[in-house]
Amino acid sequence: MTALRHDWTREEVLALFDLPFADLLHRAQLVHREHFDANAVQVSTLLSIKTGGCPEDCAYCPQSARYATGLKAEKLMGLDVVLDKARQAKAAGATRFCMGAAWRSPKDKDVQKVAEMVGAVKALGLETCATLGMLSGDQARALKTAGLDYYNHNLDTAPEFYGDVIKTREYQDRLDTLEHVRDAGMKTCCGGIVGMGETRAQRAGLLQTLANLPQQPTSVPINRLVQVAGTPLAGTALLDPFEFVRTIAVARLLMPQSMVRLSAGRAEMSDELQALCFLAGANSIFYGEKLLTTGNPDVAHDQALFVRLGVHPMAVVEQSSTVHADIVDTDTAAGPTCGNGSGLACADSSLVDGSIAA
Repeated sequence: MTALRHDWTREEVLALFDLPFADLLHRAQLVHREHFDANAVQVSTLLSIKTGGCPEDCAYCPQSARYATGLKAEKLMGLDVVLDKARQAKAAGATRFCMGAAWRSPKDKDVQKVAEMVGAVKALGLETCATLGMLSGDQARALKTAGLDYYNHNLDTAPEFYGDVIKTREYQDRLDTLEHVRDAGMKTCCGGIVGMGETRAQRAGLLQTLANLPQQPTSVPINRLVQVAGTPLAGTALLDPFEFVRTIAVARLLMPQSMVRLSAGRAEMSDELQALCFLAGANSIFYGEKLLTTGNPDVAHDQALFVRLGVHPMAVVEQSSTVHADIVDTDTAAGPTCGNGSGLACADSSLVDGSIAA
């Protein structure tokens, strides 16, 4: 069984990126099969419960109030609306429901409202996740008490490239929030965005930093930049698809027990590219026609792709009064339309356009 490491060097990570493509995918697939059913994929739904108006300057994000992207800012959704969306998500096959709000950092009164949503969604039998921006220790504990299972806060990119993308929040701020979440006893969902003009060494630096955290994230969303007109990163040179697959494979090798999630940018991916990503060790997707403020492959298309690939969703079982994703045998599992998928790849405070990070 592949052991977890927290001492990866940049040179070691780059050496993995440099492997011949077939050799890299072979190694990633072997490691993936040690820890997961290679034909099972988590499925989740993400809802923007408070859209736009974020004060931060994340260069990829149309929800920033600093950029003219045509996005209309909206207030926090009411509890009834969120619950209705959660029921729809469950009926469509999701078993984990993520709620994201475009805040730099929520006020305590905001956390109380979200905590009420968390409890109500969890009562539906769904796993819960939230991404609300930077949290204090007290706020993290309040969300944990409400029943929140996962909290997303992405690192976005390597430390040395971070200042080229964001200037209104420090890298250490992100690390501090992750520490508060871990200390509160919640699982972390933490990844980043590729295709923002970073070098391969900087992509390696993102994965190195994630793998070397005190606890590797339970979920690692890998987002491919969604370019939105009006944001500073619109017009950035597109990342080579094979380089994206390499990134997925290296993430799997560095973090063998984490869920590696295809997140933003999937609407622009061909079925063939998605299949390569699954082969490289990705085992979670978002489900539904919309991902925050940009499009996402619709449910019917995803179901058809699962059938073509012989993939089945993960089931959810009750363990110790907590909802957990688990894998069911293909002989007893319903197909992709049965509604027992699970998974997550979340956004972060500024609820990106579909780039799932902030």
